[in-house]
Parts: sequence; structure tokens; C-alpha cells
Amino acid sequence: MNNRPENDAPVVIVGGGPVGVGLAIDLGLRGIRSILVERYETPQPIPKGQNLTQRTMEHFHFWGAEKELRAARTIPPGGGIGGMTSHGTLLSGYYYDWLQRELVRSYYFTDNERLPQYATEAVLRQRASQIPAVTTLYGWTCEDVRQDDTGAAVEIADRAGNKRTLRAEYVVGCDGSRSIVREKAGITQTRSDHDRLMVLIVFRSLKLHQLLERYPGKAFFCVLHPELEGYWKFFGRVDLGTTWFFHAPVPSDTNRDNFDFRSFMYGAAGAEFDIDFEHIGFWDLRFAVADSYRAGRMFVAGDSAHSHPPYGGYGVNSGLEDAVNLSWKLAAVLQGWAPPALLDSYSAERQPVFASTSRDFIENVIFSDRDFLHAHDPARDRADFEAAWHERQSGASDEVNAFNPNYAGSPIVSGPPGAASSAIGSHQYTALAGFHLTPQPLSSGKNIYEEIGEGFTLIDLGASGAASAFAQAAAELKIPLKVIKDSVAGGREKYQASLILVRPDQFVAWTSEKSAVDKAEAARVLRRAIGLPV
Repeated sequence: MNNRPENDAPVVIVGGGPVGVGLAIDLGLRGIRSILVERYETPQPIPKGQNLTQRTMEHFHFWGAEKELRAARTIPPGGGIGGMTSHGTLLSGYYYDWLQRELVRSYYFTDNERLPQYATEAVLRQRASQIPAVTTLYGWTCEDVRQDDTGAAVEIADRAGNKRTLRAEYVVGCDGSRSIVREKAGITQTRSDHDRLMVLIVFRSLKLHQLLERYPGKAFFCVLHPELEGYWKFFGRVDLGTTWFFHAPVPSDTNRDNFDFRSFMYGAAGAEFDIDFEHIGFWDLRFAVADSYRAGRMFVAGDSAHSHPPYGGYGVNSGLEDAVNLSWKLAAVLQGWAPPALLDSYSAERQPVFASTSRDFIENVIFSDRDFLHAHDPARDRADFEAAWHERQSGASDEVNAFNPNYAGSPIVSGPPGAASSAIGSHQYTALAGFHLTPQPLSSGKNIYEEIGEGFTLIDLGASGAASAFAQAAAELKIPLKVIKDSVAGGREKYQASLILVRPDQFVAWTSEKSAVDKAEAARVLRRAIGLPV
């Protein structure tokens, strides 16, 4: 067991949702000890954060938990996990496929997945329990965090009133939108408050399942209606048969007793159906992005760094990418092969990417839906509406294709001059500095993702002497480097590069089409990739 009492570790993680536990796992597999503090002893049974992208499933692959996660899904493999958008009601007849992640499947090593966040958390907790470097303190709450030049102190307490002080070199707040770590670090936020109260209802209904069997392969359903001003009424399956969740905007004074939720849901579906309520809760729809993800020895990740409505499944996926981005950098600094300045790149990369995600995808969807509903109404002009709806249906895949978070403008990436890091970038096979490496087969028959190293990886597709130059430079800099040599064929020609330097998080740091690279150039490339002056 790894829940032994320890008061000191290189890293203390406050918050044990998927992001916090994912960070602990990633650090642990890199040999970095951490203490994870989480107030809930067991995952809370609220089915949020369900959509896991192909990129997120790559993390589970490297964490050794992909098989277990897929086995935990609550919708059988044949049930389908796609989505759809309808106009007016679920049964209006006007609908199209939405968030078709299968369209970008070939750019990733793994398939996407869908299951409730509590099921994801259970798998992650189990995996963390198998890693000796991870100490878990479930049932403990962070009450205060302080930092100085030498480290940080985290004051925690359990429900019985017992108190402890944890010491660490670094503290990471994965403790949600009301993060005490963010508050104590003095990290400010930029808010865009949409001033909407949202209801979240978990319920059971067999008839709703039967009504929606006409849409095979669908697990989540968005309803657009003019009265919502671009916001959604949203139904999601928890399993295939009876259990659902529903969220939608409601009047600001709504509580559990003064609102007819049953009729409200009938109106969204377009028919009456049996409802057995299991949970009714409320949350405020707002956007908030931390202005920096770092303050000294304190960092924020996940909802502590960015909170937003659960539109498009960006939340948990973005949070897990935060964790993976930060983990290898903390490990590099703590293991002594990168300078502390490398940690500044965490905020420099992740903050603009989520600001773009919020602005260009989540918020833009709300505004574009609002504008569409204002301009086109089947009751006013059916022919106009149907033509516009058909055009909208044809473009429904654009969002998935365009969402490709990248660090092209990062200070530690050899990207093009003037490039900016953002969430926008069309998917392509070309290896581009700052972008996720697409998988390709090797001559051995294995995929490159099966051979990629835990540190940096140099993919050498025929450049003369480059592998030796990089190996020598990496050895002198004490940077872990694995070299993969192969030919430009069998799909690898799609990279359009003879040399590709891949970071520990599977993002490309540098590419070249040169036939040769000397040791001096290799050293410059590597120095930049770990935050050293060039």
C-alpha cells in the first residue's frame, strides 16, 4: 500500500480528481515522489466530465491504465458514444451529428472513450495505488499553503480535526474552481461571466431510452431553442438503458422546490417519459482563466486554472493535458537535467491554449448558436431554416478538425517566427514544432508510440551523423534521449522531415529536413528544449 504517512515530498498535489491523480501517476512513473491530498475518501457519484478524447486516452496508455479504463465504461462497446444536436426538441426531426471525434482518429494512437468522471477517478485511484512514489491522503482538506525561497508548506486537516503540515519543493493546486492554492498563490483570473444559473439533474428513465433508440450510437444530445439564447438543454447517457443526466439554464431564483423540472425536461425532449430523480444540483455558468498558471513554487492545473461550462468535453481533457505538460518539467528540474526556468514554460504553453479553447471553441459555440437561432426560425420561414440547417449540418465536423492545441509560440519550441500557441490548428500528419506527434508505423511493425522514450526522443529518418551528434550533446547536458532510426517510407514520409525531436509529452520540439546536423547545432536545439539559454 502507498498510503503511508509522510510529511515531506518533492511535490504536494492538492485535489484528487482526475487531474490531480493523473499528475501523481505521471510524476510517479517518472520517479518523482508526491503526496496527494483529497477531501473526499471516495469519488463523488456525479456523472460529469464524460468525454475523453483520443489524446487523453494516449495518457492512459502511457500510464498503463488504458485497458482498465475501457473496461470501466458504463455504455457497452456496441452502444456507441457519439453525439447529436437537435432543434427545438429531441424529437423535432431536425438534427445532425455533433462532436464527431472519430473524424480525427488517424492522428492519434488510441480511440476516444466515454464514461462518468467517477468511473475515471476510480481507475486512476487504483493505478496510483500501484505506484510506490505516490502517497495518497484521502479524507484530508487543505487549509493553508505558504511558500518561501526554499519550499512550500501545506496545512491539512481531516474530518476528525487532526492536523498535519506537509513540506514540498513544489505545490500544485488541482482543487477546482474555488482553489485555495490559487488564492494563496495570489494568482488572478480573467472572468467572462455569462450570468446563467444551470441545473444538473441525474435521473433514471427507461422510456427516454426507448424514445431515443431512433438515434443509434448516440450517447449525448444537445437541444437548441430560441429561448435559450445559444445555451443548451443537454441530455447525456450514464449507461445504456436507464440512467441519464440533464443540464440546462434555469431562472436565477430556481431551487429544488419552486421549479417544475419534470415539465421542463418533457419540453426539451418533445414527449413525456418516466423520471425517477436521483440528484438535483446547481452550478453557475461562467468562464474564468488564471492569468498565470505559476506563482513561485505554486502551480494550478485543471479547474483551478480554468473553469467553464461543460460544452464540448474540453474540461477534463484540458486538465489532464495540463498535468502531463507540467509533470515532465517538474521531473526534469527535480532530477537535475533542466533549469528551474523550464517551469515558466508550463504557464507560457498551457495558459494561451486554454484561453483560445475558451474563446474560440466553447464561447464561440454559444454565440454562433445564438446568432443562428435569431436568424433562422422554421415557424417564420421553413425553407430558409431548412437550407440553413442543412448547411450547418454539413459543417458540424469543423470544430473537431480545428481543435488541435499546440505550442507553436512556446519559448522552448523551435517554431516559426511570430507563431502563437493556441487551440486552433488543423490536423495533419506533418511533424510541426509545437504540435502533437501523429503516430506512424515503423519498419519493425511496431507503431512509433510503442517505441517512443520516457524522456526526449529523436526520430532519425536517414540524416547522416545526426543521431551521434544528438546523443553526444544529450549526454553532456545529461538529458535523457532515445534515438529511433528508420527510413522515409511506410507512412513516415508523411512527417515531411528527416529529423524530429519529440518531447516527453509527445509534442514536437524541433524538426529538420537537413541531411546532416553537427553536435553544436544539436546542443542548441536541446538547450532550447529544456529552457537553457541558446
